[in-house]
Amino acid sequence: MQHALFGGGCFWCTEAVFLQLKGVNQVTSGYAGGHIPQPTYEQICNGDTQHAEVILIEYDESQISFTQLLEVFFAIHDPTTLNRQGNDVGTQYRSVIYYLNDGQQLQAQQCIDALKADGLNIVTELSPAPIFYPAEDYHQNFFARNPAQGYCNFAIPPKLMKLRSKFQALLKDT
Repeated sequence: MQHALFGGGCFWCTEAVFLQLKGVNQVTSGYAGGHIPQPTYEQICNGDTQHAEVILIEYDESQISFTQLLEVFFAIHDPTTLNRQGNDVGTQYRSVIYYLNDGQQLQAQQCIDALKADGLNIVTELSPAPIFYPAEDYHQNFFARNPAQGYCNFAIPPKLMKLRSKFQALLKDT
């Protein structure tokens, strides 16, 4: 199994998307990139920890590649707005790729460069992976466990629709 560590705004949203992909075995919501060890959700929400809401993706590279994960990542969030995703504002919602090895760094940089060549102003941070702190248990698999939650109903269905329309071949069989 391989791992990828992405931050694309609210981890409830990104987790819900990546759980739909073939080859993705597990997605863990958490925090990374800040200066406080073992942060809590409340500390993250205050915005003074410098941690981002991130997801740690465990995937089988024989079924899905890191490049395909990057393509989905860039399609389902806004990588052109600094420290903001929709109504969520703050450094905890920044667009970030934390690479785990040189290959991931190279592939991510190539993807960013290609998007910039297409005229997009990409602000996604690309940094070595820091310590990952899993979020509290109630954040894990949040959308599946809380489908009627207001924020989820507003923010997640459009991302899932985009995923289904652009990446049908990458979806798990249902």
